[in-house]
Amino acid sequence: MQLLDYAAALKLDSIQISSVGDYETTDPAHLEQVRKRAESLGLLIDAGTGCVCPTSSSYGPKEKDPVAYTLEGLRVAHAVGAKAMRCFLGSRPDRLGPLPIEAHMEAIVKVFRAVRQQALDLDVKLALENHNGDLEARDVRAILETAGKDFVGSCLDIGNPFWLAEDPLVTLETLAPYVVTTHVRDTAVYPHPRGCAFQWTALGDGSFDLKQFIARYAELCPNAPMQLEIITGRPPVVIPYLEPAFWKAFPGKSAADFARFVSLVQRGHAFDKFMVIEDGLKPQIPEYAAALKQQQRIDLERSLEYAKKEMNAGLRWR
Repeated sequence: MQLLDYAAALKLDSIQISSVGDYETTDPAHLEQVRKRAESLGLLIDAGTGCVCPTSSSYGPKEKDPVAYTLEGLRVAHAVGAKAMRCFLGSRPDRLGPLPIEAHMEAIVKVFRAVRQQALDLDVKLALENHNGDLEARDVRAILETAGKDFVGSCLDIGNPFWLAEDPLVTLETLAPYVVTTHVRDTAVYPHPRGCAFQWTALGDGSFDLKQFIARYAELCPNAPMQLEIITGRPPVVIPYLEPAFWKAFPGKSAADFARFVSLVQRGHAFDKFMVIEDGLKPQIPEYAAALKQQQRIDLERSLEYAKKEMNAGLRWR
């Protein structure tokens, strides 16, 4: 309820609640209250759950059947009035694990097909995210087209393609016909002796052409909500594409697409402002963790202002 009130105070028209665990309870009576509160505030809810691929190292609920886990997410999504439920396959280790990425793709297609009728009956689309280095855009498209475009779409994340040496514009152009929801953030990307490095930032602090991306997004995906997922507080990540070991995970990568990414890198520069770096450190220093929480809220709010004022995104706000 606090998140809904916060979103309304910022004059937003949508919010993504991307995990079933984000609710105080999934009791039907409480979910009905959430739906009514969102409606009264004029907010569209996009729902979500986690990894739904049972073969992935990211799959958490080992005690649950993956189909039952996915159905639980769909039930919650429907109860709060959502039309899309974000989910994902896995993460970077799945590209170099004991199973090839194609085996994980086959596994998640089976889960999706097993819940097809329920998703259609509930009028909720499964929104597969290109998540944390697991899937290239063409992999996501293959899953969607194999499982069925009538009930599966894309949760387009524009920060995650950097893990895979993929230009976010390539990701957008590949998945645009299927996009039903998004994760939008800025990124500083730049050359590194091993290949490149990238760091997620607040909107306007990155180095790839975010305004160009959003203009193209508005053209190709005019009906999909633009959900900001602002992640700051992490150190730069090196993508060692000049080293042979990197390519073991991408034996079929398109040379033309990779050339576009290298061009993007060459035009970029490192983040040159100040940032608390604490996200993901273990053990966390309490004082730094508190500063990180404050930083992330500030960065979200100034990103929203940047989107409204600098990216011609005003039509997406009341």
